[in-house]
Amino acid sequence: MKIILLGPPGAGKGTQAKFIEEKRGMKQLSTGDMLRAAVAAGTETGKKAKAVMDRGDLVSDEIVVSIIADRLDAPDVKKGFILDGFPRNSAQAEALDTMLRSKGLKLDAVIEIKVDDEALVERITGRFTCAKCGKGYHDRFERPKVTGVCDVCGGTAFNRRADDTEKTVRDRLGIYNKQTAPLVSYYGAKGNLKTIDGMADIAQVTRQIEEVLDSV
Repeated sequence: MKIILLGPPGAGKGTQAKFIEEKRGMKQLSTGDMLRAAVAAGTETGKKAKAVMDRGDLVSDEIVVSIIADRLDAPDVKKGFILDGFPRNSAQAEALDTMLRSKGLKLDAVIEIKVDDEALVERITGRFTCAKCGKGYHDRFERPKVTGVCDVCGGTAFNRRADDTEKTVRDRLGIYNKQTAPLVSYYGAKGNLKTIDGMADIAQVTRQIEEVLDSV
């Protein structure tokens, strides 16, 4: 099965992709991870990407799609893949479609995790983790049982990501709404878009995604 998870930053795409991997044996494909691996392996496409990055330029869509194409030939994606974070715009979506067709493949589903912007701002800006063991918490939804003490390891130091500020989150959402949200219409017109309620709790979101995958 071949799917894309669509949704703004903080919608839970990464979390749900891991659940799908564990249950169905599909492989989550991150363009960042694939790019780094291609460069490290010294593949032909990886060399092109490295030359671009060494110049301080952005890697082109053509190179990214080529790296994805190479990755799809690996044995561990035979049960299917989950794309999270790509495509980011309509041009990338069209390039992806062209590449998949060249391999005799097509997407089975594009799942949009729909979440309200204001809820996302609260969800992201409230996140923090234990500095010792990495256990995640939230100012509103999941605080330590004892204030200032990690439930798991008893650590008393906590970290917040530097980019989890309200301004940064709103800027990221603005970019998503301008560049990536139009993909909802793009895939909707193709008939393979499924929209689920990302405002539900994690377990309910997982169940919704499972229902979509079972129906494909």
